[in-house]
Amino acid sequence: MTFSTVFHELAAILVIAGVIGVLALKLRQPLIISYIVTGIVAGPAVLGWASGGSEIKLLSSIGIAVLLFVVGLKLDVGLIRSVGPVALATGLGQIVFTALFGFLLSLGLGFAPVKAIYIAVCLTFSSTIIIVKLLSDKREIDSLHGRIAVGFLVVQDIAVILAMILLTSFNPEQGGGGFVAQAIRLLLVGAAFVLGTVATMRWVMPPLLGRLAQNQELLVLFAVAWAVGLAALADGVGFSKEVGAFLGGVSIASTAYREAIASRLTGLRDFLLLFFFIDLGSGLNLSAAGLQLGPAIVLSIFVLVGNPLIVVAIMGVMGYRRRTGFLAGLTVAQISEFSLILAALGLRLGQIGEAEVSLITLVGVITIALSTYMILGSDRLYAWLEGPLRVFQRATPFSELKGSISGPAKVDVVLLGLGRYGSAIVRQLRAHDLSILGIDFDPQALRLAAAQGLPVQYGDSEDPEFTASLPLSSATVVVSTLPSLESNAAIRHGLESAGFRGQFIATAHDEAELVKLEFIGAQRTLLPFLDAAERAAELIVDDLRELQRMQPATLVP
Repeated sequence: MTFSTVFHELAAILVIAGVIGVLALKLRQPLIISYIVTGIVAGPAVLGWASGGSEIKLLSSIGIAVLLFVVGLKLDVGLIRSVGPVALATGLGQIVFTALFGFLLSLGLGFAPVKAIYIAVCLTFSSTIIIVKLLSDKREIDSLHGRIAVGFLVVQDIAVILAMILLTSFNPEQGGGGFVAQAIRLLLVGAAFVLGTVATMRWVMPPLLGRLAQNQELLVLFAVAWAVGLAALADGVGFSKEVGAFLGGVSIASTAYREAIASRLTGLRDFLLLFFFIDLGSGLNLSAAGLQLGPAIVLSIFVLVGNPLIVVAIMGVMGYRRRTGFLAGLTVAQISEFSLILAALGLRLGQIGEAEVSLITLVGVITIALSTYMILGSDRLYAWLEGPLRVFQRATPFSELKGSISGPAKVDVVLLGLGRYGSAIVRQLRAHDLSILGIDFDPQALRLAAAQGLPVQYGDSEDPEFTASLPLSSATVVVSTLPSLESNAAIRHGLESAGFRGQFIATAHDEAELVKLEFIGAQRTLLPFLDAAERAAELIVDDLRELQRMQPATLVP
């Protein structure tokens, strides 16, 4: 079936996306999977409706630019310095490991050396777009493992550009002076972009955004134009659209307007990314891919298992806990949209055939689908693998403990989670002259809180021994601002095991989660969108004073 206009075609695809999305919601499946299925259904393999590929790709490209721009908004120079070494080490280490063993595995599956090189390179890179979307949905983009993951995914994005230049230089019909000349030009372009970002961040953005902020609509329009404009500029000079948009976000990250811009771009970002996943699904040729099912399963297992393990191993050597390494490692358990671009490049150059392109596409769909479930269920998956993963953790995870300051022996309130909401509650509680101990597993958050004079302690709520390290003998109230229901359940269980008889207060992000928190035993729940930090602090103080009057003795026997 064909449509008379592109508008009718997009309307039909959106209707399909809505129907499949509702079914996915009923079946409790990730929406990303439903979007990919929409692409397969609307694509040439089934209905053949997605014929306006250029329009879908255009919307997809804008969505990608907005997504990476929002990621850049959440990073500042200090954060980049703190995660830079581990991001570089894990990014390059995973690339080398996957490329080498992927090449050997491809040779073992019977592919010729040149084709095996292409397959290995395509297995190497992970999808920045999908990972950032999943981490944002889980509210983990600001966590330690989320920041490290974004760091090494950016390293991969730069490496994939070098890979494309290298593979293109093998074609005698291509000009440009070969790999060395193109690599030097790329280095100069990258340096110019970074210097331009620093200069813009320092001298241009603060006064410019101050003027634009007088009109919120104009501020959002400027943000979208800045993101897409830098992405187009980077693409035009042979760099990466993703890196260009990312640096555009970084240039605004140190201003006072980044949160306002990010919050207003979230809906636009999610809508436009729908077309990226539809485009991904519509590119799968089911008939050709079926012939490559066996090799695709073998290579998919390699990506799903091998890539996360190498990241866990590298981060363990660098002094990170096994849980942090595991959660960051899951983000490389799929191949990237760049892999499909590389495959198309190889086909155009005549270095691989349709069979290899179908194989790479099938591996992409398999790994993206399965890694989505792995990331969304990461807490449960870690609970199953916690024991075997001990081999990857050093006796002292010094990188995560760096900046952690032991709290006082006696406190009134233990507060877990020093994000924006948690920090606001801390400020209000301190105004009531209460002794507070702040807990977080992000060293950056701990350093910021400690610089403001708050006693802090490193803590991972998923660690079974975590609760035992808290000063529960004096604390009257334990407050959790963590967004994970699993984490709050683990904290509640640990408090019960320790015999804590005080008040456990948890934070819910919607009404459904509120009911679940009450079910696991939270005596009070806070809703950030309804309970401002001032009101939350008043509730906590009221509970604490009441408990102290009723039970002045220790709350832990």
